[in-house]
Amino acid sequence: MLCRAGQKPARACEKKKVTIVPKFAGNEQIMQINLTENNPMGDPAIIEKLQGFFALQQQYGAAIKEVRTKLEVLDDEFRVKFDHNPIHHMEYRLKSPHSMVEKLRRRGLPVTIPSIRENLHDVAGVRVICNYIDDIYRIADLLVKQDDITLLCTKDYIANPKPNGYRSLHLVIEIPIFLSEQRLLMPVEVQIRTIAMDFWASLEHQLKYKAATQVPDDVREELYQCAIAIADIDERMQNICRKLRGQCEGEKDSTSPAT
Repeated sequence: MLCRAGQKPARACEKKKVTIVPKFAGNEQIMQINLTENNPMGDPAIIEKLQGFFALQQQYGAAIKEVRTKLEVLDDEFRVKFDHNPIHHMEYRLKSPHSMVEKLRRRGLPVTIPSIRENLHDVAGVRVICNYIDDIYRIADLLVKQDDITLLCTKDYIANPKPNGYRSLHLVIEIPIFLSEQRLLMPVEVQIRTIAMDFWASLEHQLKYKAATQVPDDVREELYQCAIAIADIDERMQNICRKLRGQCEGEKDSTSPAT
């Protein structure tokens, strides 16, 4: 109901409404909560906790932007210097509040903002999809060598695939963000994989998620064999790329003037 000028406010117009809407550029998820004085969620203590949680999400969102910018700069440099883009595309996500709470509870940890900061290193995630396996390690090496990044953890599921056949390089890095009144160090999980690895991982996840019951053993084995076949194709495409690059470099050397 709208209140016109000079009109005595109706009861509905007297409600105090608080709207908290954190938005992240490039993130389609917009969280909005409306609080009124008739809503128990309007308790000041609860509002303060919610605002603290939304501030935390904003900080993780800022960390994602910092990592994305660094990766985009590296990709642009390679395009200019080597006529090659190692990054095919990037994806990113913020872990949902439900996922954070569930993960803390599974570990028997307190469900608080300090507990999220201290114990969850995958709230902010960036997935980097590369063309070739060589690109994965090249991008990872250049990223962690930057002097404002600290490498906290590495899990190489390419050298050591998971039992189900999953392959990817996982890094947890710490990166600074600069706010109006402080500098914070934020963890970000970076997953780097090839197009082929991402193809298998995405479909495998989708198939398991849609399965009404537990996936039968024969289906698990078939998915594993698909992972092996895709890994073989990945290696073959990498070898073709190396041959063609070597041929191109040899042609450049043969046409360059003698010194």
